[in-house]
Amino acid sequence: MIIKVPATSANIGPGFDSIGIAVSLFLTIKVLGPSKTWNIRHSLGSTVPSDDTNLILSTALSIVPKLTPHHIEMITDIPMTRGLGSSSSAIVAGIELANQLGNLKLSNDEKLQFACTIEGHPDNVAPAILGNLVIGTNVNGRFSAVKANFPNFALVACIPSYELKTSESRNVLPRKLEFNIATHASSVSNTFVAALLTGDYKIMGQMIELDQFHEPFRQAMVPELKPIRKLGHRCGAIATYLSGAGPTVMTIIENKKVDNFISELKKISLSLEQIKIISIVHDGVTVM
Repeated sequence: MIIKVPATSANIGPGFDSIGIAVSLFLTIKVLGPSKTWNIRHSLGSTVPSDDTNLILSTALSIVPKLTPHHIEMITDIPMTRGLGSSSSAIVAGIELANQLGNLKLSNDEKLQFACTIEGHPDNVAPAILGNLVIGTNVNGRFSAVKANFPNFALVACIPSYELKTSESRNVLPRKLEFNIATHASSVSNTFVAALLTGDYKIMGQMIELDQFHEPFRQAMVPELKPIRKLGHRCGAIATYLSGAGPTVMTIIENKKVDNFISELKKISLSLEQIKIISIVHDGVTVM
């Protein structure tokens, strides 16, 4: 059995903790067979557990504590702690592992409730489960998510050479926003969603870059954001935003403009580890 989970890019502009997309990087686990103890074989080093304390297994066992142990092989091209949903993909993989080995027959909504309860918000785990673009919220502990289509643009992920843990990135956020700032930020978010769903990509891009919920407070931690966004404007990109909690900077751009954008990007002095051209994934977690 093979379980495959896409990476995600969340906090799209003003869609803080609410809007995310599934993208074409993947966590794959191969369930090889029963064992006396749980064991995950991977090449991620000693900082990632290989026993039942691994996030995939601890998630699965939190749902079905008496699952039969198995040998598992894990392969991933999702960079860790870079704002591309590496922990969310592990959580969703763990839920699907419990679902398959425990023969639970979970619905997508049930998977969503488990995942959001663990993660705390839907913007990463929901697209990892459902695919494509997902907009979600939490009302009194009950999570709701709506899947929609994201336009067929290229995504250029500029991945810095440094890590940025979500906990660290959240520490710089304010506890409160002034009422007038909050209402304006909300109106920007609403306009972003309306423009996206009606195909007005000029307004969509403008609204993505007007976030007031998190980017103004986090941009000092990710110095690459401003110059990449400025270059995006010069190269005719739709928008550039901070992916998740950072530090990955994501640029939405027409496919025909990608080569020039990357060529110009390489001329700027930035501490980037990788530049990846990725795309929207229409399906979430899959089992083969």
